[in-house]
Amino acid sequence: MMDLFSLQGKRALVTGASRGLGRAMAESLAAAGADVVCSSSKKSGTDETAAAVKALGREVWQIAADLSSTEGAHRLVDEVTEAVGHIDILVNNAGTIKRHPAVEFPMSEWEVVLRTNLDSVFVLSQGFGRRMVEKGEGKIINVASLLSFSGGITVPAYTASKHAVAGLTKALANEWAADNVQVNAIAPGYFATDNTQALRDNPEREPAIRGRIPAGRWGTPDDLGGAAIFLASRASDYVNGHVLLVDGGWMAR
Repeated sequence: MMDLFSLQGKRALVTGASRGLGRAMAESLAAAGADVVCSSSKKSGTDETAAAVKALGREVWQIAADLSSTEGAHRLVDEVTEAVGHIDILVNNAGTIKRHPAVEFPMSEWEVVLRTNLDSVFVLSQGFGRRMVEKGEGKIINVASLLSFSGGITVPAYTASKHAVAGLTKALANEWAADNVQVNAIAPGYFATDNTQALRDNPEREPAIRGRIPAGRWGTPDDLGGAAIFLASRASDYVNGHVLLVDGGWMAR
């Protein structure tokens, strides 16, 4: 049964792999046997992740990409294909968040969030998914959010992008499932990362959030590894268009 979770012989691309959830997923996929392409906005940003992947005995590549532009996303597809060849597992993790009241939200920041969190997901999924469909196998894992289900406060662009990621996951799964390409998403709950630093520093919201999590704590990046391995492996070959909550029970409360 454990062979179902093996990623031996597979090559994965993880965007936003410099730290936090992206780094944890890159290391987890490597621990399961995958060679990993680590991408972030700066090539040196993934140095620590790459070192950890190498320490696990896996091959690693570092490719920088500015995913706040569609040109940057297209360029990443081309550069990864040239350097590595076929990608078996795509993890669309890169993202950004901007916080402003909706009445004051700058359109320039709205556009950055949507291009980074949504447009790049489609461009990369299309670019690598085309090859997966031709080959007749592949795994795409998008990173959604609890804000794929609710509205949040002062993060309208992020919320819109993550609702869209959940919908895009289902749309691509509908088209590609018959070609043995599984497209699914992970929706992390409240994790202790850079993106949630403002919330964790808020003396009112932090205890309110933690108090609603049945597990009684914020998630750590390591909590995401098992879900990533499952959705990247043969164990999930009949899982299509699913948004997997990894939230300590938040949505069940």
